[in-house]
Amino acid sequence: MKKLANYFFQGLLLVAPTGLTIYILYLIFRVIDDPLQTYIKDLTGITIPGLGLVVIVLFLTLLGIIGNFVVTDPVTNLIERLIRKAPVIEMIYTSLKDFLSAFVGKERRFNKPVRVLADANTGFEKLGFITEDDLKSFGVKQKVAVYFPYSLSFMGELFLVPADKVIPVDLPAAEVMKFIVAGGLAKMTPAGEEEKKDDSVK
Repeated sequence: MKKLANYFFQGLLLVAPTGLTIYILYLIFRVIDDPLQTYIKDLTGITIPGLGLVVIVLFLTLLGIIGNFVVTDPVTNLIERLIRKAPVIEMIYTSLKDFLSAFVGKERRFNKPVRVLADANTGFEKLGFITEDDLKSFGVKQKVAVYFPYSLSFMGELFLVPADKVIPVDLPAAEVMKFIVAGGLAKMTPAGEEEKKDDSVK
């Protein structure tokens, strides 16, 4: 009985947020739609089905925009200003922020998977990602910065590699990253097959 009770409450927790959200939206729709339809009909003589739903969607979208610019951005900016006052914390924070944005940000940097010939005698190669093509600021020519993620970890190493030792990998960057992090255990999906899947979905 205790297990059944636990399953019941777990199911309730899963359903309740969605159910309550739908119910609240329904109540708002009923409150808005009837008076709005009456007003529009008296004013123009036209009935517009679902007008209340359109108003709710527009209102929630506007609320989201206001919340993002009035609440989210100012709070984020305030936190970053406070962090900048602590040099050590700022260094850790900015490094982590840049690293994470390289995965999911607007300017993703881990988008050039490559194979690097580490040992010409044995043919030993490593998989990595080019993160910088131009190293002139370091006084280095004909080399690129390649980041090598560790398997089963979110850490890695950065090496400056001769450009002629770098071989582009014709696979989706996300698939290569998954393959490396999984220690070679992840199943790879070739780029061509991904495009075929996208076309079939369309």
